[in-house]
Amino acid sequence: MSSDLDFTGPLRDALLTADFTFDAVAEAIGDDAHRALGRNETLPALRRTRSGDPLDTLVRLFLLQAPVPRDDAERALPGLVDRLCNAGLLEQSVGEVAARTDCRPYAASEAGIERDLWVVSDLTPGLDGAPVAVGPDHVLGISSASTSLAQLTMREPVERALDLGTGCGVQALHLATHSDTVVATDVNARALWMTRLNAALNDIVVDVRDGSFFEPVAGERFDLIATNPPFVISPATGERLVYRDSGLPGDRVVEHIVRTGPDHLAEGGWLQVLANWAIVEGRPWDERLGSWLREDCDALVVQREVLDPAAYVELWLKDSGHHGGPDYAERYDTWLSWLEDTGIEGIGFGWVNVRSGGSGAVAGRHELLEWPYDVEQPIGPAIRAWGGAATGLRGLDDDALLATTLRAREDVQQETVGRPGAEDPEAIVLRQQRGFRRARTADTVEAALVGASDGDLTLGQLLGALATLLQRDEVDLREAYVPVVRELVGEGFLLLG
Repeated sequence: MSSDLDFTGPLRDALLTADFTFDAVAEAIGDDAHRALGRNETLPALRRTRSGDPLDTLVRLFLLQAPVPRDDAERALPGLVDRLCNAGLLEQSVGEVAARTDCRPYAASEAGIERDLWVVSDLTPGLDGAPVAVGPDHVLGISSASTSLAQLTMREPVERALDLGTGCGVQALHLATHSDTVVATDVNARALWMTRLNAALNDIVVDVRDGSFFEPVAGERFDLIATNPPFVISPATGERLVYRDSGLPGDRVVEHIVRTGPDHLAEGGWLQVLANWAIVEGRPWDERLGSWLREDCDALVVQREVLDPAAYVELWLKDSGHHGGPDYAERYDTWLSWLEDTGIEGIGFGWVNVRSGGSGAVAGRHELLEWPYDVEQPIGPAIRAWGGAATGLRGLDDDALLATTLRAREDVQQETVGRPGAEDPEAIVLRQQRGFRRARTADTVEAALVGASDGDLTLGQLLGALATLLQRDEVDLREAYVPVVRELVGEGFLLLG
């Protein structure tokens, strides 16, 4: 494959001229065909792209993996067909041109600004149900995992950012919009080439480096590290798909990154990991993952989903194109037996967010949360707010907290539950409408405290007023509710200052 990327500028111009953007493609093929393509079915979109104009041609060529007439390809990609064939993106036969790679329009939204990008990757396997086993150096394109990590990642301006295990470079493209310097690493030479291609195609500067884990950035520190590592938990059968298999046993790859990543964070920097982890027999998941976390760092770990072993194996055998193949049953049985033998009774999926406290930091705040519920996307701002609350609380002893003014977050609403006409509710629920959309039951004091927190009175003054109103001992009320207030701040119901 050619390493010469001088075709990327003309290719970008051709894609723009054809209006080969996410919104234009979605409009051209329609909602039904767009949803069908999400299920790897191309026929509805093929029916909508018969005109031969440049946009239809590019959709059929790259997204639907359908050969197109050479003349149509030349109109859509003027002067580029031979160059893209030489570069390995296209191939041609008599009168026809076909794609050897995917080139997909991608809409990225950063700070409310929409940007049109394009992402080159290997062809999507399994279109229209065809069983296609991918090769060991397959470079995955835009996926639900990459989209989830993009929504998880914080977007505040930083000096240095690292995309660890970059694949086709999607995260690096996002990071470049708010980072002065972006480094992207991988062990897959084909992935590194595609990351360089995608950076050039989108006129973005990325420092692309070859190497495993943190070896290419030894001695360097970053303000933000985002990674979707090869986290699939699978038996060592001799095969390895680099984009999903680390070569390490179990979930050791995730443990390694979580334990060693803080060594590469600047003070106050964040490590954000999208990952799987093993849920082993006889040990709570949060206890096991909590043992990976460093005491000098804040950490928010969120378990979003748990799959049973059979569902997990089925998912990844379909992903690799083995579903329906002649050795499917044998692979399925081998994988299930290995999970059973190693005591893995479930596989968790979620987010690990670690914030460096810097040198000499006091013990950090660790929260491991089971949260399979709907959240606001992007969730990155809520993660950052959690970190801000952790930092703020760490600097306040009880006396200082009592002297602090608090504000209820504007999106917090109160719900009451009880029999119609009853004088008092059976339960009071405080519920967030944004971010994690957390909810918690509250007693009368807690609800009144949140309701009265408007930034005018200190916490001590509020508790004193409530003690008088409820005819409670003020000292007892303080002892009982200062810890509750710390929870309310930590969970985002109350804001400091």
